[in-house]
Formats: sequence, structure tokens, C-alpha cells
Amino acid sequence: MKLFSKLVWISIFSIISISTIQAATIIRVTLQLPETHSLGQNWLAFKEIIERESGGELELQLFPSAQLYKDKQVPEAVGSGAVEAGSAFLGRFAGSVPAVDVINLPFFFRDEAHLRKAAASGSSMRNILDQAVLEETGAKVLWWQAFGRNIYLNRGNPIRTPADLNGQKVRTYGKVLGWTVEALGGAPTLMSGSKQFLAYQQGAVDVGMTGASAVKSRKLYEVMDNMTLSYDSAIEFVAVMNNDFFNSLSKAHQRIILNAAARVEKELRDQVYAGEASMVKEVEDKINVIHLSDAERAQWVDATKSVVDRFVKENGSVAEQVVAAGRGL
Repeated sequence: MKLFSKLVWISIFSIISISTIQAATIIRVTLQLPETHSLGQNWLAFKEIIERESGGELELQLFPSAQLYKDKQVPEAVGSGAVEAGSAFLGRFAGSVPAVDVINLPFFFRDEAHLRKAAASGSSMRNILDQAVLEETGAKVLWWQAFGRNIYLNRGNPIRTPADLNGQKVRTYGKVLGWTVEALGGAPTLMSGSKQFLAYQQGAVDVGMTGASAVKSRKLYEVMDNMTLSYDSAIEFVAVMNNDFFNSLSKAHQRIILNAAARVEKELRDQVYAGEASMVKEVEDKINVIHLSDAERAQWVDATKSVVDRFVKENGSVAEQVVAAGRGL
């Protein structure tokens, strides 16, 4: 009798457990970087919050290191619903929403405070871009993931003024960044981040344009002599979710996701910008670090003014609205 009762309770417990498992809503996330990277850790922080707050009703499965999709495939994969969520370089959405490249406009953001304000959730600039991405791709922007700010690397004499880039072949990672290089007198070469080390080592390009964090993580100090802290543009990724999937969730689960997104967005941005300063100190004994003077920076700003006008002219009314919104902050 006791054995029978025990078996009954085991059966009931098993049914409850199976029902609980079946009730969990799975959110698969594709990420091109390893989970140890700041973006991976950002997703894991998000995972911990939503799973705790939902009592396990939401379950996030992270697929790092491009196990599911490469960065350039993320907008289509998430927008079509092939995967529920993912991270992609903001510029990957430029094919559908050219205005997202506002983040790459040289010296458009006056300083870190202005950049933080413009990139913050709910800002007039963010509202225009996030809505445009949703309408054009079907991907809902949950939060922006700060990656760092742009710097320049080179060998030989350090880069201090636009004249130092004249005639130089420069590695870039976006269309608007190529326009910036042209305005500075250089020749842009579009190249993925993973190819940088070898390209610099072999002299395939003269100058590297990259994120400050990459100098340490990719050991670029081994193949370049100087690092110029231009901080002329920002590098942003976005965490996106298929909009139909998001709308299929209960209002309670939607609130949990949005609240968690707001929290981890701020945490990452604080971490990344504090980390930039720490990273520079860590590599100062490995590479010559150039801090531009106010007079030198003014030369860069003056040389690249035309890029904003070109951006608006080639990308239409949405780009014009975004630029106006960003300048008004």
C-alpha cells in the first residue's frame, strides 16, 4: 500500500514537472561573440533576471560564437522568426534603415554625456531608429549594447591631425566610416574585425580604425605602434527580438523583458566606458597612446563636417529627422 502511494505521488510529481517544463517559453538567442565577452555576459545577466522574475516561465538559451547565425545574418534571422532573439552590430541594419549609421557620424556626439543621452532608451533619436528597425525588419529593439568608441592605430609616426592620414590606406568597418576616412584624406578598406591582426602584421593597410577594447582583446598592440584616441564615433550593437514572438507573450512577461532590458543596458554602458579608460592604462606600456589636444581635435572636426551633410543627402527624411533629434539633445 505504501509502495502504491509512493508510486502515485511520483507519478503526480512527474506530471507536474513535465507540465512545468512544457509551460516554459524558450527564447533562443544568437550571438557572434563568446559568452565570456561583455555582450555575452550582458545576455547572461538578462537571462538571470527574466528567469528569476518569471519563476522559470521564461527560459533563455544563449548560442554564442555564431553557432546559429553570423552577425550579418541576424537581422533577417530574428525578423523572420527563425530565431527568437539575438545581437547584431547596429550597422547591420543599415541596408533596411540607413539612418542607423548616425552612430558612425564623426564627432556628431559632443562628448560621452551627449552620446549616453542620445543612445538612451526613450530618447527622441532612439525612438525614431528603433521604430524604423521594427517597421522595416520585424525585429523589436530591446536594448542597445555599448561596445566602445572608435580609435585609430598605425605604425611609424603617430596620427595627430588629418594631414597624418593623407594618402593612407585605412581599415574601416562601415560605409559612413569610409566617408570619414575619405574626408580625412585617406583611402578606406572595408574589413571584418577578425582579419585585422593579420592585415596589420602584413601591411595590407597602413592604418586601423577599430574599437578601443579590440586593442587588448585582439592583441593589436603586437602589430601596431600607436593608438590615437580620437573617440570620433561610437560602436553599438543591438539586442533584438522577433516582434511577433514578443507580442505573443503575456503582458506580465513583456514587462519583465522590457524592465530587464533597461537594467542590463545601463549596466553594460557603464561597464564599457569605465573599461575603456582601464584598458588604455593597461596597454600604455605596450603601445604609444596619443591623446588629442583641443586644437588637434578641432582640425578633425573641421575636416569631417561634410560627412553629416552627405549622410542626410543620401539617406533621406528619416536620416534628417535622426540628425535633428540627435543635435537637439
